[in-house]
Amino acid sequence: MQRENRHRAGHRIRQPEDYEAFIPSPLPPDPPLVLDNGILDLLSQADRALGRLDGSTEVLPQSDLFVYMYVRKEAVLSSQIEGTQASLTDLLEHEAREKEARSGDVGEISNYIAAMNHGLQRLKHFPLSLRLIREIHAKLLEGTRGSTRTPGEFRKTQNWIGPAGCVLAEATHVPPPPHEMMITLGDWERFVHDETPMPILIRLGLLHAQFETIHPFLDGNGRVGRLLITFLLCQKEILQRPLLYLSIFFKRNRQEYYDRLQAIRDRGDWEGWIRFFLRGIYEVSQEATETARRIVALRERHREQILNRLGGKAPNGLKLLEVLYRMPYMTVSRASEEIGVSFAAANSLARSLREAGLLAEVTAQRRNRLFRYEEYLKLFGEGTEEKETSGKGTDGEMPGSETGGSGNDENAPTE
Repeated sequence: MQRENRHRAGHRIRQPEDYEAFIPSPLPPDPPLVLDNGILDLLSQADRALGRLDGSTEVLPQSDLFVYMYVRKEAVLSSQIEGTQASLTDLLEHEAREKEARSGDVGEISNYIAAMNHGLQRLKHFPLSLRLIREIHAKLLEGTRGSTRTPGEFRKTQNWIGPAGCVLAEATHVPPPPHEMMITLGDWERFVHDETPMPILIRLGLLHAQFETIHPFLDGNGRVGRLLITFLLCQKEILQRPLLYLSIFFKRNRQEYYDRLQAIRDRGDWEGWIRFFLRGIYEVSQEATETARRIVALRERHREQILNRLGGKAPNGLKLLEVLYRMPYMTVSRASEEIGVSFAAANSLARSLREAGLLAEVTAQRRNRLFRYEEYLKLFGEGTEEKETSGKGTDGEMPGSETGGSGNDENAPTE
């Protein structure tokens, strides 16, 4: 990167308290992005992969159930990036037992799902705005460890990101102070709605990185920033359903994700970030399309098994199979309610599906038995069962600790 582009993304200003904060320049970058052949090839690949993903769900018998599981996978991965220990298995088992999920790690994941669903519903009637982002943030932190970090409110104190336990002077990145932050957020919102011609995926990459640089909340920035990717794709009608989630890519390439964002601030390297971002869209779209294809094949194979092996139970077996795509963890009592048969009939049906190899029993007990749809869960399990070892942290995109004016947050990969 040439020296004259060093301050292309913004500049650092020394504050009266004797630290330097980064003030991002309004988007788009100036000098403009250099869309070389490499970026244009990646853009074309990402566009085609997204189109295939959007079209692939048309062949799914119940595309909403595909979305249902993908939202949960994203919620788990995005929360794991910030240090939660709960897995997709933990979440689905919790939901199957119909427990309240408003505390602990599973509670944080449940909040992510609630925030996602709230945002998608609101976007049907209102464009993405700072007000909606605050609503989403409030849903995200409600009743969790972040509930003391002013849910639904932009910060009024300085935060910073850096190595675990660092003080402000040692920070890797110091976002704009509150009075400057509100100006940069206004610029960010204007760019969301700016109609100047620009490929939507390029615009989306710029907006995500800028949001993480502004870091407008005391907690929850990383999770909100990742949610915004999906919201914008749906608002711009690139996707008809919320099917693209980049947390798996960011988790697999965590250090590069951090480094690319910091390179924007240090060197104005927007092009390096855009290449990384487009590669993520391409890879994740390809993987999701393949998952959709495998679901169709799995459903047809298991429908055939039920018809061939269950005899008179086959009609109810097929009904239960469809329910399992929405609730892959299932108790006998829940199965009884869902398909409208007696407990004894549901118990016999669950036993038959287990003997056919479709269900696996989770609990070795006579009462309150829990079953899971094993092969289906494997299609969504990649990366979601890995436990984080760095401890809990606040949302973000730099390893270390994020702190606000009131004191230190937990140490870990941060938002």
